[in-house]
Amino acid sequence: MKAAGTPFGTLTGKRAWTVPLIHVLLLGLSALFIFPLLWMLSTSLKPVDQIYAFPPVWVPKAMHWENYPKAVSYIPFWTYTFNTVFICVMGLIGAVLSNALVAYGFARLQWPGRDVLFGFTLATMMIPFPVVMVPLYGVFRELGWIGTTLPMWVPSWFAGAFNIFLLRQFFLRIPANLAEAARLDGASELRVFWSVYLPLARPALAVVALFHFIWAWNDFLGPLLYLPHQQSFTLAIGLQFYQSQHGGTQWHLLMAASMLTVLPVILLFFFTQRTFLQGLTFLKNTEAN
Repeated sequence: MKAAGTPFGTLTGKRAWTVPLIHVLLLGLSALFIFPLLWMLSTSLKPVDQIYAFPPVWVPKAMHWENYPKAVSYIPFWTYTFNTVFICVMGLIGAVLSNALVAYGFARLQWPGRDVLFGFTLATMMIPFPVVMVPLYGVFRELGWIGTTLPMWVPSWFAGAFNIFLLRQFFLRIPANLAEAARLDGASELRVFWSVYLPLARPALAVVALFHFIWAWNDFLGPLLYLPHQQSFTLAIGLQFYQSQHGGTQWHLLMAASMLTVLPVILLFFFTQRTFLQGLTFLKNTEAN
């Protein structure tokens, strides 16, 4: 195994025994992180009496697959799923387009105050959401958006500092002579952005899209603030209905619904991992240079 080009290249190049040691450590960490998922899967297939058994039962004596249909019918699961998918897709489209456009302006266009404004943009990353939570709620209330999904995805169409930074670093690595050649052929600046830079930035755009989708899919605080009506709830809020206010949480149903909730994210990463890792590798090399 060649260690060159890996994050542990310097370490493994000195000691041959470090390669299997690193693999063992990574396998141990993987088992640690996958433990909650396996326990959730096991609990989702158990009857109620085995959930509280001691010592814990890892493999149910009989697989209760009926927990999944019961979990879906316990709450308006598909309504919440549709709301969640709608918010994620609309926000994803806005995040990819707006962040790419702003990042292109910071990377390839020359205009007064560009670097200063970029610095202020990065500074906004230090402002936590609770600081702007109340002002944002007031703005959305004045717009009449409270109770709708608009506050959940419209802000994504106005770019964000973290994604702008990632895409800007990617655009800076694309040779500028490609854009100059397109301009000599009569292409406008918007055409250069759309036909030259965006196709080359697919790995970085995939990173931005996946990050936003996971964030929007798992977002709990946003729906809790802006969605007071049950018909507009997302899955993150809907899962709370399995916990009774008077005790007696339906753990087997909650775990089954949770498995169905995390499954789309797992499948999405599984089918896009090659593009996602290419984007992260390119971004890492960009920052190193």
